[in-house]
Amino acid sequence: MLQKFNPKNEQIQVWVGDRLWPRTEAKVSVFDSSVQGGDAVWEGLRVYNGGIMCLSRHLDRLQASAKALAFADIPSHDDIKKALVATLEANGMQDETHIRMTLTRGEKVTSGMDPRLNQKGSCLIVLAEWKPVVYDNQSGIRVISSSIRRNGPQFLDSKIHHNNLLNNILAKIQANFSGVDAAIMLDDDGFVSELNDTNLFMVKHGALYTPHADACLPGITRGLVLELAQAEGIREVEKNLSLVDFYTADEVFATGTMGELTPVVEIDGRAIGKPTEGSVSDTLRRAFRAAVPRYCEPLLQQLR
Repeated sequence: MLQKFNPKNEQIQVWVGDRLWPRTEAKVSVFDSSVQGGDAVWEGLRVYNGGIMCLSRHLDRLQASAKALAFADIPSHDDIKKALVATLEANGMQDETHIRMTLTRGEKVTSGMDPRLNQKGSCLIVLAEWKPVVYDNQSGIRVISSSIRRNGPQFLDSKIHHNNLLNNILAKIQANFSGVDAAIMLDDDGFVSELNDTNLFMVKHGALYTPHADACLPGITRGLVLELAQAEGIREVEKNLSLVDFYTADEVFATGTMGELTPVVEIDGRAIGKPTEGSVSDTLRRAFRAAVPRYCEPLLQQLR
């Protein structure tokens, strides 16, 4: 899987700081904390029919991450929504849109690690692109297990949705060299954490299992899938799971804003059963699609 450039994105407007800029002029300073040390937090948002999926949950997580990192001048929900609306309206985007929203600690007065050098306030970036879901939800994806471990809370708590993604990128590089779509990252005890870019679920004997959100990101779509399973009467369990559990699962799928619910059809060369009509993952995928209108905040209509 390699995303392709969409010519429709050539002339997009991007929000940086407090205004919109043409794509070719949308930049941050070389003194910005995101450049100096990856010191930023981010959210991936998806637009469906004029609304943004689970927007309040994403904004809450962005602000919580920024608070955990002691950012100054964290923008309010309303300020972020105004930037989102301005960006979407400037680009004429109502659907089939992915937003990469980043909040950096801002510009430093001189280069250095110390956050006290950031004296100009945080910097909000709203990058909206015409983009389909990243994975093929019909054919599924092939993955390997990576030797790169996912950060645990004793190193860098995954509940902070930060921009410093080098361990995930190293795992993705291993997947690329292996000719597969993604890599499973284990926690420090050797249990499955998540893929390098999405959360993981497995199904065994009709029950739904997923790793504890300790070393993995407590994803927004992950949480929604657990809610949908409960509503559908599907037994859902969070527990430590090994690679062997996933090798021998009846079904495996990944969840994320950019991929929705994606079947995993191969792990380390072991074939995993594809979802069939009425199976647990098929039921949840249908429930997710049906839930989209309920969980989308009609942002464009609200704030015009």
